[in-house]
Amino acid sequence: MVQEFFTQWLQDVWVRLGLAVVVGLLLAMVFRAAAHAVLRRLSKHHPLASDIMQRASGPMEWLMPLLTLSVALRVWPASATSTAFALLLHLLQIALLAVGTWLAVRCIGAFEGAAIRRYPIDVADNLQARRVVTQVRVLGRTADVVVIVIGLSIILLTIPGVRELGASLLASAGVAGLAIGLAAKPVLSNLIAGLQIALTQPIRLDDVVIIEGEWGRIEEITGSYVVVRIWDERRLVVPLNWFIEHPFQNWTRTGSQLIGTVFLMLDYRMPLAPLRDELKRLCRGAPEWDGRVCVLQVTDAGEHAMQLRVLVSSSDSGRGWDLRCHVREGLIAYVQANHPEALPRWRGELKRSGHPPEQPPTPRNPEPQHSPSPEDGGPLRDEG
Repeated sequence: MVQEFFTQWLQDVWVRLGLAVVVGLLLAMVFRAAAHAVLRRLSKHHPLASDIMQRASGPMEWLMPLLTLSVALRVWPASATSTAFALLLHLLQIALLAVGTWLAVRCIGAFEGAAIRRYPIDVADNLQARRVVTQVRVLGRTADVVVIVIGLSIILLTIPGVRELGASLLASAGVAGLAIGLAAKPVLSNLIAGLQIALTQPIRLDDVVIIEGEWGRIEEITGSYVVVRIWDERRLVVPLNWFIEHPFQNWTRTGSQLIGTVFLMLDYRMPLAPLRDELKRLCRGAPEWDGRVCVLQVTDAGEHAMQLRVLVSSSDSGRGWDLRCHVREGLIAYVQANHPEALPRWRGELKRSGHPPEQPPTPRNPEPQHSPSPEDGGPLRDEG
């Protein structure tokens, strides 16, 4: 009796399906545990494997059960004839493609993180590191976009209605292609600009740039825009294609060393030799000076004062700004303390001739031309 019951029970389609699903899930759990054990051993000596295990843990939680369930349903005899089974298989296929796309994006992020850890940019000489990190980040963002677009396209192509729509669009590709091209122009232009920036590198992370009159550093490069951190903690968001289409200043393109200028307007009575000695003393005592350039020159001789230009060098733009302020304040204090007569002033000249100045004539009251008459409104006189 019991054997016959189990035999009939196992012959039921849904029971056999349930058992197949349970066995598939158990196998998925076993495979998952084995994969985690292998990756855990590899992660002790390989940081990349550890990063992949951490980032891929979410997609793997879904990938193995969906994969085993899909295999179990595909080998099931009823799946070839039942509409419900066909719909379920289609949904499983879409889920597998979505999880696979998710897993590919997370793996790209793991490789990107490994490259960034290998080239830290928080060091003194970080030109090579900034170049590599910029390429890795931009190419990683581009790869994410490409993987997502390909995964979404494959998912849409599995739907019969979408395939027919795609065929009809290809048949009328003239107008449809023009409309899609116009609609996707900003996205495509930023994507192409991102590839150009990654390969040619007109900008890199932590580069000092001047954009639209704003001084700042490249803080972030995404797949569609660049974030510039302005010196006063503001953020300037610039599209990627802007850097391809417009000129801008990059102060750290090949190196971070800069020469700063300080202008002074002083009187012609200022001796230049002691001022040059004071400039050298200020530069030697400033930790921002890198020892390359320390020059004072007269660059203009105007009507009222002479223009002095000071050139000082530093290892980067931040130290250069501090050094310029330090030199400017020190030279002004030196002139005030030792040569106050050399401060800019206006000159005038007074001339005195040998003859005394002529006195203007004293004005006299004019005589009336005629006596006022009663008709003119004047007083009457008695002539008797």
